[in-house]
Amino acid sequence: MKPNYENWMPKWMVVGLFAATGVLLAGAVAFLIPTILVSPFYAIGLAACTLGCGLCLWLSILFEKMRIAFDYDGDLHIMKNVAEGTVRYVKLTKGQKGLDVGCGSGALTIALAKLYPEAEVVGVDRWGKEYASFSKTLCENNAKAEGVSNVNFMQGNALSLPFPDEAFDAIVSNYVYHNIPSRDRQSILLETLRTLKKGGSFAIHDIFSKGKYGDIESFVEKLKGMGYREVELIDTTDGLFFSDKKEAKSVALQASRLLRGIK
Repeated sequence: MKPNYENWMPKWMVVGLFAATGVLLAGAVAFLIPTILVSPFYAIGLAACTLGCGLCLWLSILFEKMRIAFDYDGDLHIMKNVAEGTVRYVKLTKGQKGLDVGCGSGALTIALAKLYPEAEVVGVDRWGKEYASFSKTLCENNAKAEGVSNVNFMQGNALSLPFPDEAFDAIVSNYVYHNIPSRDRQSILLETLRTLKKGGSFAIHDIFSKGKYGDIESFVEKLKGMGYREVELIDTTDGLFFSDKKEAKSVALQASRLLRGIK
């Protein structure tokens, strides 16, 4: 039995964009003839179809690149590098508990459980319709395929995690918070860190752009002021999880950073 970690960029979306490109191209051709033979008025439709076709083609190519990059078992190994790399920034000992927020298909949860087989690891996700192929059952099947038994998966929302304060000794997450519609993602991070024990470690990998998080550097300083130790924001696009910045930019992940520290 082989694990199936699915793909954040579903194939149907890429196929749909290429199909839309074809439809808009046909529309542009359809408007071209009457524009030349009948009236310049048809040029409006020609321009709209041409622009739409160009946009869809650009998105199709970008999303296909992302689909290839996000293939866990693909030749680029980006997502595998991210999962296995992120968990190495936290520590767990025998009997301790770790949490993966937004576990998706279970890749990061299972990577943490494999690294610390004597610890208990919980993966939580709301498994919404945006990623319909991800589910609790998929996570459990992947854990079974990987031969991992020290994991537990459950439904939950990162906006209000179903755990008491200081419930976990380590927390990890990968590309989750930027997907949550919010004007204050820093508060969502604080909700996650609420469940971390004093002395516990955390490693949160995400797209930490200013547009999504605001001034993340000031947030780092805020955590230090709250008593967190060894807090740092690490660029993962220049040889850490990606081969280089160019590779990260090619799949729109150039703002990828790892926020790690100790509470």
